[in-house]
Amino acid sequence: MKILIATHKPYQIPEISGYQPIMVGSALRDEVPAGYLRDDQGENISSLNPFFNELTALYWAKYNLRDEDIVGLAHYRRYFGTKSSHNLADILSQEQIYDALEKVDVLLPKQRNYYIESQENHYLNAHKNEPYFMMQDVIKESFPEYLSAFQQMGQSKKAHLFNMAIMKQADFQSYTDFMFGVLNQVAQRIPYESYEGQDRRVFGFLSERLMDTWLYTNHKTFQDFPLVTTEKTNWLDKGTQFLKRKFFKNTNKKVHF
Repeated sequence: MKILIATHKPYQIPEISGYQPIMVGSALRDEVPAGYLRDDQGENISSLNPFFNELTALYWAKYNLRDEDIVGLAHYRRYFGTKSSHNLADILSQEQIYDALEKVDVLLPKQRNYYIESQENHYLNAHKNEPYFMMQDVIKESFPEYLSAFQQMGQSKKAHLFNMAIMKQADFQSYTDFMFGVLNQVAQRIPYESYEGQDRRVFGFLSERLMDTWLYTNHKTFQDFPLVTTEKTNWLDKGTQFLKRKFFKNTNKKVHF
């Protein structure tokens, strides 16, 4: 088992069997802390980290962790937990992960519910619109069996976000085949290198809409887990920004906290 902890800076990392920090964008950094994996060794897209974010860790894992039975991704600020908390002691243990995967195919963070808008509208209110519609075109043309689930995801008010998941190797390969297959084609059709600000992180945002698309198309069973977060969220600011994006389209957009 290898649960990668994606980070872009030195950080307090829990010492739990099966978990391993990985410095994303290692190819762009002067040094990587001792004990951290690098995402620029073997087959990789490390240099594309400004556009792919934590997905460079998933790409590295796809080609360099093929001997692991179970592969997963957490963030330096977010982990799968037994309960919602800020206490690292509540992070799922290796034994709890094994037990859960005996019952379901995929472990996921608790769904985010936006209540007053669909996932498609939420994305379009927060990000450049062209990449989303281009992704829809790519799925329609090259992955038509996924189109129905993609549209279902778009109309839903709930989604599994953060690109976090834990699953067995065969499912991990299936998911990443689909996800990178879609994103690679989108990358050929949009001028992402000219994007500025948060829009440069386009593929990390797009991919969040592909997990449920893959999940429901392939009829995978799953279990949601609460998040253990190392930093507290300012929910007043987060809620205010959400409403500004929805009702005041021309305001500066802030989507990550």
